[in-house]
Formats: sequence, structure tokens, C-alpha cells
Amino acid sequence: MRIVTVIALLGLTAFAPAALAQQPVTQVPSNLPSITLPPELGRVLRDYEAGWRRGDAAALAALFAEDGFVMQNGQLPVRGRAAIRRAYEGKSGAPLALRALAVATADTIGYIIGAYGYGDNPGDIGKFTLTLKRKRGEPWLIFSDMDNGNRGPKPPAE
Repeated sequence: MRIVTVIALLGLTAFAPAALAQQPVTQVPSNLPSITLPPELGRVLRDYEAGWRRGDAAALAALFAEDGFVMQNGQLPVRGRAAIRRAYEGKSGAPLALRALAVATADTIGYIIGAYGYGDNPGDIGKFTLTLKRKRGEPWLIFSDMDNGNRGPKPPAE
């Protein structure tokens, strides 16, 4: 009986891509609504923005857990505050605007899903996920920061 079930499931998965390809594609809104974060989580975003605007790699690295990660678009992962500081040196200084789209926390772990833009330009140019951690009673720290732009990679030049 198990073999018949496995064969049936394999048969269904073989045809699933074709069935999905025939379904209409719906347009996803480019600017999902922002949510209001609790103050202790909002602080993480506002401190990140302030450190970025000042071009302060040390302040940005201090927002991370000692064993935190930065996973920037088009770059290898970076781990640890010293490496994070080096990764941010010379890369900031613009008027960054972060906004939250979703959030969840449970005791000592959490996440923020968001979008970002720069300056007075309307709309988002990218999105991010922050995973957070903390010791009970202490401020939230970023465990990982992963971001990428909203535009796909450029096609190779011919």
C-alpha cells in the first residue's frame, strides 16, 4: 500500500509544474502597508537608520549580537561584530528609511520583515528580514540581517 501511495504522489508532483504554469499570475502590490512596531523593536530600526545616515559602522555593528550575520545582496555572508563592522565601513551615509511589514517575537527570539528606501524617493527599493535575539530583560539585538533589492539582476551584456 505504501508503494502505491509513493508512486501516486510522485505522479502528482510530475504534473504539478505544468498545472501551476497554466494558472493566472496575479500582480502583488509593490508597497505593502507598514505596521507599527512596539517601541523596543522600533528602536532597532531607528538606531539602524541613524547609524547608516552617519556612516557609523561601529554603531551599526553594535546593534548585532556578537555572533550575528549580515547577508547583503550579491555578497558572501559575514559573521561576528568585527566582520560586520568591516562590511559596513564605507558603505553607509545615505538617508536610509526602514519600515516594518510584519513582526513576531517569542520570549528571546523574533523577527522583523520590512522594506527600505533612500531619501525622498517614493516607494521601496528593497526588502529585508531581521532575525532578532536577546537575553531576558535586555534589548533586542540583530542576529541576522538579510536584504536584497527589488530589481532582478541585470542581464549580461552582449
